Amino acid sequence: MTKSAVGSILAVTLVAALYTTALPPGAIYIDPLLYNVVGANYTKWRNSSAVGFNPTNTTPPFIQVFDSSFLDITGPSATIRKIASNPGFSFAHEAPIYVSDLNLVFFASIGGGALGYSGWYNNSVVSMINMTEVDMALASTTGDVNIQVQTLNLSDNVQMVNGGTGPYKGDLLFVTSGRALLPPSIVRVNPSPPYNDTVILDNFLGRQFNSLNDIKILPGTDIMFFTDPAYGWLNGFRPEPMLPSQVYRFDPSTGQVRVVADQFVHPNGIAFAPSGKTAFITDTGVYGGFLGNNQTFPATIYQFDVDPTTQSFMNRRVFTYADSGAPDGIQLDTKGNVYSGCGDGINVWNSQGTLIGKFYLNSTTPELMFTKSGLVILEETAMYVTNIQARGMTLVTW
Repeated sequence: MTKSAVGSILAVTLVAALYTTALPPGAIYIDPLLYNVVGANYTKWRNSSAVGFNPTNTTPPFIQVFDSSFLDITGPSATIRKIASNPGFSFAHEAPIYVSDLNLVFFASIGGGALGYSGWYNNSVVSMINMTEVDMALASTTGDVNIQVQTLNLSDNVQMVNGGTGPYKGDLLFVTSGRALLPPSIVRVNPSPPYNDTVILDNFLGRQFNSLNDIKILPGTDIMFFTDPAYGWLNGFRPEPMLPSQVYRFDPSTGQVRVVADQFVHPNGIAFAPSGKTAFITDTGVYGGFLGNNQTFPATIYQFDVDPTTQSFMNRRVFTYADSGAPDGIQLDTKGNVYSGCGDGINVWNSQGTLIGKFYLNSTTPELMFTKSGLVILEETAMYVTNIQARGMTLVTW
C-alpha cells in the first residue's frame, strides 16, 4: 500500500471519528493532513505572521477545529458572540480578572500603542463588565450585543495596569507597567467601591522594574510570580530599561524577591498547571514596539518544571510556537489544556503542545478569561464570549 493511500485512509478515519461528535454551529474542521503539502503553485503563502491561517476563507468569528479533542472543550453548541465594542478605543487589552461572587470581569486598556490614548503623560484605564447583564442581553437575541462597560476611578498609585489575577484574598491583584518615572508595581485593589488600593511591591532592592506585564499565584500558595519585559520603553511611556527582561518570584510574607527565569526577549504571559508543578511563559519577542517587528524572534510558549524546594523554574523547553502573531495572555483549563491570545484569536493546545483548535477572530487578541458564562475574549476594541463547556482552573487565593 502506498504512503498516499495510507494517508487517505487515515484522513477518512479521522473525519469519521470527528463527526461522531457534532461540530458547534459554524465551526470548521481543518484537517492537517490536507495541508502538509501545498505545492509550488500555492497562492495563499503567509509571508506575514500577522495574517491568520484560514484556508477555507470562512468569515470570522468562527471556531476552527484541528483535532477532535477540541470538541470536548467547545461542546456541541458553542458560538462566538460580541458583547462590547468601541471601535475607536483599545479599551479591552489586558489584565482580565473574573470575580465570581460579583459576576464581574475587570480589565485594562492598552498602555501606549494605537488607540490607547495613554503614554508618558496619560494613564491607561481599568474597566469592568457585568456578566449578568451580558447573559440577559444575549438571551434576548440571537446576535451580538453591546453592553456598557464601567470605568473605575482608581488612585494615582495605579499606573498602566497590564496584568492581573485573582481574586487574591478578596482583592484584584494587578501588575502595573509604571508610567514615565512612576515605578511599576504590584497592587491590590478592592473590587467594590471606593476601589481603594494597596501597593505591595514597587522595586527590586532599590531598582525600578522595567514594566511589569503579567502575574500569577503558584497554586496552593500565596507566592506571586510575575514577568518584566521592556515594553514600557518600547511603547514610549517608560525610560530605557535598567534590568534584564526576566521572571520574578515574590513572597509577600517575607518580602523576598528573586529571579526564577531569564534569557527571554520579551517575557509576557505567565501561567501554572493546576498541579503547580509546571510553569508556562509566553515570549512575544516578535513584537518590538518602536524597534519594529521581527518575525525571526520568538512567538513562543516556554514550559518549565517548578522546583519543589526553591520554586525556581527548571528544565526550560519549547511548549509551542504560535503561527500567527505571538502568544500573549495565557490560561489553563481544569484538564491542563493551554489557551493563549495570539494574532488571529485564541489558540488552544493540549497538554502535549499540539494545536487542537482556535477561536478565530482574524485579529490580535491579547487576553482571555474563564467565567460562568464561558470564555471571555479581549480583542482590543471589542469583547466576545464563547459558551464553551470547558472550565478554567481556579485563580482564587484566600
